[in-house]
Amino acid sequence: MEEKIWDIAIIGCGPAGLSAAINARIRNREILIFGSEVCSPPLQKAPKIINYPGFPSITGEDLRQRFLDHAATLGIEITRKKIDSIYSLGNEFGLMSKQEMFRAKSVIITTGIVHPVYLPGEREFLGKGVGYCATCDGPFFRGKDVAIIAYNAEAEADARYLAEICQRVYYLPHYQEIGNLGPGVEVVNDKPKQILGEATVQGIQLEKGSIPVDGVFIVGAEVPPERLVPGVELVDGHYKVNRDMQTNIPGLFAAGDCTGRPYQLAKAVGEGQVAGLAASKYVADTAKIKSFKL
Repeated sequence: MEEKIWDIAIIGCGPAGLSAAINARIRNREILIFGSEVCSPPLQKAPKIINYPGFPSITGEDLRQRFLDHAATLGIEITRKKIDSIYSLGNEFGLMSKQEMFRAKSVIITTGIVHPVYLPGEREFLGKGVGYCATCDGPFFRGKDVAIIAYNAEAEADARYLAEICQRVYYLPHYQEIGNLGPGVEVVNDKPKQILGEATVQGIQLEKGSIPVDGVFIVGAEVPPERLVPGVELVDGHYKVNRDMQTNIPGLFAAGDCTGRPYQLAKAVGEGQVAGLAASKYVADTAKIKSFKL
């Protein structure tokens, strides 16, 4: 059975993501929206909102629920998966969630603001031994020694996979209650301080020593823009977009707080609408071009 290619994939289910989804669905696009268990925790926690037109005094949770109810009336369902990376594949995009890949003709990023904390050496050795996707990059380390810095239990599946192909796998957990890691995975209860190397990764410095490794995988941490989408242009850590909310990568759009200040609800909803409509038009235009070439 051929794998489904969605018209538009939306990353994030906050105000910008739901606005994009609603407007894309109204344009009859097949959409796939990814989100966490709680869509927009900041909105959920807001005690009162007084600057959103039409609602002079409403709690954040009440407004958030209205957004979700509106989406539900259009048959929009939220896929509770975290997207780890997005790759442009020419005429479509590949979206990785752990070992699973989704495909879409266009992507809208509405992830809000992230506050990543980098290890010294992490950015310097990205692509030179540092990776975030074991499925994507694991085969490059076949027969070698690797370390996994794990921020949550989703890294356990990566550890089991790497143990099948690597010589040694060191597992550095940053969470409680470790599950089933399987054979071939050595748990190291120490805090990483720095990734070591020269041209490529050669080891990892810990508080109580060091481990020689050829690769370091960081799994489950917050995903900053440059890590989520390789090659995307940023301005002050935000996605650089034009009036149509399109990035420098054709077919890739962004909306909401992830595009910069002001971090306001009305701005997020408006940008989501623009992105949803622009992505819908992009899908239609590329389909016409493809049909013309045929």
